[in-house]
Amino acid sequence: MILTRRNRILRQSPAIRSLVAETVLTPADFIAPLFIEEGSHTETPIPSMPGYYRRSVDLTVKEAKELWEMGIRCVLLFIKCKDELKDNTGREAWNKDGLMQRSVKAIKDAVPGMLVMTDVALDPYSSYGHDGIVKDGEILNDETVEALVKMSISHAAAGADFVAPSDMMDGRIGALRLGLEENGYTKTGIMSYSAKYASCFYGPFRDALDSAPGFGDKKTYQMDFANRTEAIRETLMDVEEGADIVMVKPALAYLDIIREIKNAVDIPVSAYQVSGEYAMIKAAAQNGWLTEDKAIVETLTAIKRAGADMIATYFAKEAVKLLG
Repeated sequence: MILTRRNRILRQSPAIRSLVAETVLTPADFIAPLFIEEGSHTETPIPSMPGYYRRSVDLTVKEAKELWEMGIRCVLLFIKCKDELKDNTGREAWNKDGLMQRSVKAIKDAVPGMLVMTDVALDPYSSYGHDGIVKDGEILNDETVEALVKMSISHAAAGADFVAPSDMMDGRIGALRLGLEENGYTKTGIMSYSAKYASCFYGPFRDALDSAPGFGDKKTYQMDFANRTEAIRETLMDVEEGADIVMVKPALAYLDIIREIKNAVDIPVSAYQVSGEYAMIKAAAQNGWLTEDKAIVETLTAIKRAGADMIATYFAKEAVKLLG
């Protein structure tokens, strides 16, 4: 059998496969999400996310230092608000001495070069567990946006490099950009959760922060998972309003959306490998149904191959060790 082209030639050894690989993961691709709680020297395991923890600020700083030494240059912060501080206004979210604000300052003091991103949404602070202010069972859009602007300005004042609005309220990117500009935070970036779907894959995250909705669901503001063109429309609007980075969330069930967004915009695209994706791989590996290390690298490579310029993932540390 004589062939002019034998495609297997480029697959026959690890050396050639590495040389011609189209997609390569590096530590610089990863955003490490960090969960923070009140206290000192505390580390609370998250049962639905084996190997992941909520940490007090001091231990979070230690973790940030370790991430930096590994080559990870970006963290995304989430806090667990005390129940007694939760209400329907979210005012604790812009407390200058709040847990988020103290965490940002502590990390920037300890690791000045670390890019610090902050979650901007009211659900951790809401007595209802929703991303917005509630009235008569409805999540109010415009009133929520006003609160998110206060929250973002507070994060910027604390030293955040990027605010990351995850709420999916209409018009919030333009309002945040205007608020940051008017208050002199012209160097603070916005990473918008532009195509955030109402997904079943968020369950473990809500356990981690005790932020599950107290009634109903989030389908009136997060996107319908059946929709594709809506994601493009939402993202293009965020770009027009001033987003610096756009995000697709979740990642694995939305690889087609990541590619669509990448083709549609000329700014960086991020993707979030969410808690449910993490938990699925962990559970399957613990049951011997797949090899965890291989699943981590394969899924992250798939997300980057789909078009993500950066990936928020709970596997960040493990991935760097595997790539090393």
